[in-house]
Amino acid sequence: MNSHLMEILSRDIIKSLPIEQREVYEYVVRLEDDLAQQAETSDEFMSLLVKHAPHRQAARHFNLTFGQLMALMREAENYINQQLEKKSENMTWVDLTEQVLSRRRIVNDKIKYFYFSVNEVHS
Repeated sequence: MNSHLMEILSRDIIKSLPIEQREVYEYVVRLEDDLAQQAETSDEFMSLLVKHAPHRQAARHFNLTFGQLMALMREAENYINQQLEKKSENMTWVDLTEQVLSRRRIVNDKIKYFYFSVNEVHS
């Protein structure tokens, strides 16, 4: 699946998390993203993760034990992954480029046309 599409679906799923869990999850992800921006290699990123310990920072920030924070993050990540899986199973993605271009007088071969639909999944 397209990474941009996964990002859009993930953001929608994250919005559906309970507020406290969403705030913690987004805080940790933001800290990790900041470190990723600073790193030039994956090894450097891993080194920054160890040095700055974003999960420990988040635990202190939200007044949680490290174990509580990790359990909350695991729960959030499991929920997000389950919902992404369900959405991907209920997704329709059809390339209509040829059909659309065959009806046009002026053809721009740099444009693609897709039909995309995600049937709502209720759990």
